[in-house]
Amino acid sequence: MQENVIPHDFLVSKEDREVLLKQKGLLLWFTGLSGSGKSTIANAVEKFLFDKGFKTYALDGDNVRKGINNNLTFSPDDRKENIRRIAEVANLMLDAGLVVTASFVSPYKIDRENIKNIVGNNTFVEIFVNTPLEECERRDVKGLYAKARRGEILNFTGINAPYEAPDNPDIEIDTTVTSIMDSVELVFNLIENKIKLPNNE
Repeated sequence: MQENVIPHDFLVSKEDREVLLKQKGLLLWFTGLSGSGKSTIANAVEKFLFDKGFKTYALDGDNVRKGINNNLTFSPDDRKENIRRIAEVANLMLDAGLVVTASFVSPYKIDRENIKNIVGNNTFVEIFVNTPLEECERRDVKGLYAKARRGEILNFTGINAPYEAPDNPDIEIDTTVTSIMDSVELVFNLIENKIKLPNNE
């Protein structure tokens, strides 16, 4: 099948779009346990960038699992496919010149490495929201940990499924000691030069 897929030679390039938008495309990948605060920080980062005039889009379980990935479960194989599809969608958005925030548990190292392979190391920033399990479970904002403890949810990361922490993330945040706005500042300080075109002020 793949041998019949022939890439089209588009007249508008990624570089053309970036010049028009006055920014460079970048994927900010937030990984961590459920309840760690990764979605909260990702949303705050997007709002901060948006307010500064950057063109952004947020990918999150809520707008992916209900749509493009609504046929997937939380089994290891489906988790892998979930992340692969998200990476491909993000890659299209990077081609459009957008700054993309993606907030997903993404528990397996090999899947996060595959994201880098799809979008490229230069356009990938890994942000590990390393909030302790005890704190995530204490918050239990969606009541998922309680259900997992009762055996009502299988393959729940941190309880009955593993989380493989990043070895060398670009940024590591523990929300028990770092505020949301301090987290936003950490992220922006790292990516500011990555998303600005060389001739932008």
